[in-house]
Amino acid sequence: MSANESERSGPAGAATEPTTVLPETAAQLVELERLQQALADSEERAKSHWEQYLRAVAELDNVRKRAQRDIEAANRYGLEKFAQELLPVRDSLELAVQSAEKAADVRSLKQGQEATLQLLAKALEKLGIVTINPVGEPFDPARHEAMMAQPSSTAEPNSVLQVVQPGYELNGRLLRPARVIVSKAP
Repeated sequence: MSANESERSGPAGAATEPTTVLPETAAQLVELERLQQALADSEERAKSHWEQYLRAVAELDNVRKRAQRDIEAANRYGLEKFAQELLPVRDSLELAVQSAEKAADVRSLKQGQEATLQLLAKALEKLGIVTINPVGEPFDPARHEAMMAQPSSTAEPNSVLQVVQPGYELNGRLLRPARVIVSKAP
């Protein structure tokens, strides 16, 4: 063992205290202080960014949970408006059945059915359901279903002569195509 090593280990191999290296010049001391300050500033910024990250993650989680609740509520109660619009139609049909049991005349039954049909048409209109009635229009396979082709001298070929069953659209989306009779050349 060298003399330097024995001096460092101390008497009887006792643990040595760590030695600190002191800067040799004032410039090194200033640089050391500047680096320590930069490290402290960086640690503070890192802590601030971590807190912002945690807040953003929590906010994102809250948004996801809120959206999931909204979707569940829409699925559960989405038909509520539709049902509210159809209830008066049901009430009108019940009245028609009750009046039929009382042997009402045919004319009053017809008026009741017409009133019920108007209620239903109004309810469908409020819900954004539009009737497709394409008489005289060119045949459109995307919106119409041809039931048959019929020769016609008055209508242009490949146009709708008659609607067998009207079609319906909901906000521009086809619910059911109109079933039609299409003209062809005689």
